[in-house]
Amino acid sequence: MLVIGIAGGTGSGKTTVVRKIIESLPKDEVAVLPQDSYYKDNAHIPLEERLGMNYDEPASIEWQLLCRHLHALKNGETVEMPTYDFITCSRLKETVTVKPREVVVVEGILVLTDKELRDMMDVKVFVDADADERLIRVILRDCVERNRTPQMVIDRYRDMLKPMHELYIEPSKRYADLIVPQGGNNNVAIKLLTDYIRSLLPSEAR
Repeated sequence: MLVIGIAGGTGSGKTTVVRKIIESLPKDEVAVLPQDSYYKDNAHIPLEERLGMNYDEPASIEWQLLCRHLHALKNGETVEMPTYDFITCSRLKETVTVKPREVVVVEGILVLTDKELRDMMDVKVFVDADADERLIRVILRDCVERNRTPQMVIDRYRDMLKPMHELYIEPSKRYADLIVPQGGNNNVAIKLLTDYIRSLLPSEAR
């Protein structure tokens, strides 16, 4: 099993890179563990307080569960991945069944900040993008998918996302084996990455 870690700032294009990796490999050869599915369960905290919590720092993630699930997949076991509701900022009762695959992608803004998780990765990738471009993507995404106004997104970006990016995410770039500049639009870098991933797989899985 090949474990690929893909990190980068919010709105950098990580999802696009993951999609292109999946498209480049045979069907059903890739499993994805999004960091966002492993936010701690804060359902016991009042909604108004939950909405104001910091979700861009390592302490917001249940790393032990994510690492345990990745260990299980590497051992050939199936796991039940949690799901998360970004509107209510709470974990849902439903889970997603994830089976072991030739390639497991662990994706999220903070996945290179946790040493135990990082040590299980065979390839570590940091998707880089200009801060202005990332902000535009975040505004578009959060207004459409998470019922937020542009002003709410801008305030959160200024007060939380930007400081946390500078404190945790940007420094984690030093752990990357490959940095993909220009985010998901860098087709040359993504092709180099996908070709490299295929070269590491058994011939029957390419």
